[in-house]
Amino acid sequence: MSKCEPIAKLNATYLRTSQKVASEEKPYMLSKPDETDIISEASMEGRMPNLNSKSIAAFIILILLAIQAPLFSQAGERFFDTAPAAHKDIRLTVFYPSIGSIKAVAALRKYSCLDVPDLVVIGVFHEKEATKYAESLQYVKDNGLDWFRFHSVSAEIGEDVLFKKNACTPEYEKIFKGSDGIIFFGGPDIPPSIYKEKTNLLSVIEDPVRHDFELSAIFHLLGGLQDPAFKALLDGRPGFPALGICLGCQSLNVGTGGTLIQDIWSEVYGKPDVEDILALDPEQWHNNPYILLHPQEKLIGYNFHRIRLEGKGLFCSDMGFRTDDHPRILSSHHQALEKLGKGLKVIATSMDGKIVEAVAHEKYPNVLGVQFHPEHRMLWEDEAQFKQSPKDALFSFKGLLEGTPPSFAFNKGIWQWLSRKLTEGRR
Repeated sequence: MSKCEPIAKLNATYLRTSQKVASEEKPYMLSKPDETDIISEASMEGRMPNLNSKSIAAFIILILLAIQAPLFSQAGERFFDTAPAAHKDIRLTVFYPSIGSIKAVAALRKYSCLDVPDLVVIGVFHEKEATKYAESLQYVKDNGLDWFRFHSVSAEIGEDVLFKKNACTPEYEKIFKGSDGIIFFGGPDIPPSIYKEKTNLLSVIEDPVRHDFELSAIFHLLGGLQDPAFKALLDGRPGFPALGICLGCQSLNVGTGGTLIQDIWSEVYGKPDVEDILALDPEQWHNNPYILLHPQEKLIGYNFHRIRLEGKGLFCSDMGFRTDDHPRILSSHHQALEKLGKGLKVIATSMDGKIVEAVAHEKYPNVLGVQFHPEHRMLWEDEAQFKQSPKDALFSFKGLLEGTPPSFAFNKGIWQWLSRKLTEGRR
């Protein structure tokens, strides 16, 4: 595995940008700064008021309160504390309820992909996560999304107690008991120390608390190799649906005792240089390398490539697809599953067979992890506004998928499957 400094710097820059874009579901890798945030020194000249000591003290207190506000505002609604155990609605819990995640779920409902009557979505998060969830709460309020609720958790969590009963255990039990299904969304790299490996120069760790919280939740749901005797929550409800997307798929693996490839291009393909990566078959791109050479262009950070389906996997046995179907999927990741966690099995790979693209569970039939992004809201919209390389004509995600059957039906089919499982679980 190459760890040369130039590619490390390039990839670190790319990863910090692409992970934020993937988690917030923004179409472009680059954005212009808000000009209203740029204040020149000249514009402030002569504007400072004549302050006495009391005014200065009051001003300092206000600043301190403002600094603390984001921390205090993380403590949001606690839905499961008061939600009745007996309910007619269908409750879908989503971890990492960022504004991007909320927009994705709203689009899935708008385009009848997530077609579930009386659906209530509950965003679950830990108060110490890096994401400013106060903005998510405000977004839901401003847009009248009365079907979206929140449940914040403050119990202590840390890497040394992830794979055992801990202070968050009662929260996980409460959330699981009050939910009809769970989604784990995408995001940044998992700290390799959690799966007992050293940290590659290309791994970018941004939010350890989020990973601790979600990985421990997955261990509680599914159990893991970390403690084979641990009684998983799904033992009591084996048909419970759980979906992991991109990071969520990796979290399903690490949470059950698996490991990750920390950088696909350098570890799997032995390519430390961008030009050599571009020379690969685009079916081997799991994000878009063009953005590293053309930062001035508004290029997407994603790549569409085909995948290979396993005949006995959930996609064929439950969704009706065939092994000779090779649907295109939206990909944006530089890490991948390596050693599989307890109970997981591969049900889809990249076309060359080198990268795991989807996993299911041998014991719990409605657990699914996908390494790609079927939730992206642009998959359902017709407007042509994207480019992958500087020479491309503008295209739409939906148009590309519809032009390569059964790609559109496959991506939508994942949500039709989840909708069906959520509904069946309430009968």
